[in-house]
Amino acid sequence: MMETQKTVHGAWSSRFAFILAATGSAVGLGNIWKFPYITGENGGGAFVLVYLFCVLLIGIPIMIAETMLGRRSQRNPIETMQILTEEAGADKNWHYLGWMGVIAGLLILSYYSVIAGWASAYVFKAFAGSFFDADAKEIKTIFNNFVGSPIQLIFWHSLFMLATMLIVVRGINNGLEKATQYLMPSLFVLMFLLVGYAMTTGSYFQGLQFLFIPDFSKLTSNSVLTAMGHAFFTLSLGMGAIMVYGSYLPKNISIAKTAFLIAGADTIVALLAGIAIFPIVFANNLHPNSGPGLIFETLPIAFGSMTGGWLMGILFFVMLTIAALTSSISLIEPAVAWLVENKGFSREKACAWTGGLTWVLGLGTVFSFNVWSDVTFFERTIFQLLDYLTANLMLPIGGFCIAIFAGWMMKSQHSAEELDMPTQAGYDAWKLLISYVAPAAVFFVFLHVVGVL
Repeated sequence: MMETQKTVHGAWSSRFAFILAATGSAVGLGNIWKFPYITGENGGGAFVLVYLFCVLLIGIPIMIAETMLGRRSQRNPIETMQILTEEAGADKNWHYLGWMGVIAGLLILSYYSVIAGWASAYVFKAFAGSFFDADAKEIKTIFNNFVGSPIQLIFWHSLFMLATMLIVVRGINNGLEKATQYLMPSLFVLMFLLVGYAMTTGSYFQGLQFLFIPDFSKLTSNSVLTAMGHAFFTLSLGMGAIMVYGSYLPKNISIAKTAFLIAGADTIVALLAGIAIFPIVFANNLHPNSGPGLIFETLPIAFGSMTGGWLMGILFFVMLTIAALTSSISLIEPAVAWLVENKGFSREKACAWTGGLTWVLGLGTVFSFNVWSDVTFFERTIFQLLDYLTANLMLPIGGFCIAIFAGWMMKSQHSAEELDMPTQAGYDAWKLLISYVAPAAVFFVFLHVVGVL
């Protein structure tokens, strides 16, 4: 048995605390902002079905593996891969997997914070009645004026990053755990309120039909790629977050059971977001395939014209901000943990350095919507490039490597010991998925991304 490592950060106080925190990491803009619009762009029900298969056959096995790696070492992702590579007798270059996860988390947070800033700003726009009786042209003007202003975007980006750091600086129990104990229940309450409202729109069943009845004629090979990439993005896989959260997980807690609960809760939130949003879209004769502007350009039209829309608009953007915050704290935690554990930084100093670096990186995304909108790399703006690089390349590559390491490099004795599944059949099923199914699926889609297939 591996010599017990001791984390300098402490541990989650309970299994429930870990589930809330990890679910908070998974539940974010990906569920409420991204999932509805990519579902709309990819035809609805058929895309949802593919996404669910990706979560079940690829996402959950890799989540189990990533949590297991973190708990076995009880260190940050960078040191985790160093410790476990040595234990497995594997090539020392495997430790770069930890570095890639930490870097991916910071890159994602750099643009994530900017979009979360939009959500925060829209809470106040909704409260001020900016959407009242506004038509599509007026709403688009509001949005364009907003994203076209570097000063406004920098202000809200800064505010959101500050809120993130104020939570992270307080540590595991007083910061991350307490924040998710309050934020996650609030998120679910707001979500159910919005679903309840969607039931009164008159287009509730049209929304359900779009979301749950598959039309495979609308499914493309790119839809499958998008579904798998989003399964990684929404479950926080390959970015070090689940690994570092797993490092704070007590040994007596079942990793497999908690992974299923987390993935289930995350998927439910994504589906509830669709159930809440699409009836409102259809009731107002709007289009579900509006792309990234679905939340910020399409829904405000509905909120401005429907009965009770003022309150629903406020609640929706509050919910979006809460979801973003529960994820942002997990994105930066791996880098903070590494600075504290390896460089002797105080938590305050580590937060200042990582927060400052991420804030500066976020300026690239801010300017990509205005003064640098014409600056492109590989025909993509800075924001589009970061989104593509992380969601479609870094996270799947990270997930692929985690699967290969857990399934092939790590000794079966060690993984079985750490997972401690109640039956051998359960362990064998996970071993099959993590060794063959998950890496093969990720590799196939990666070849599609780079244009080989």
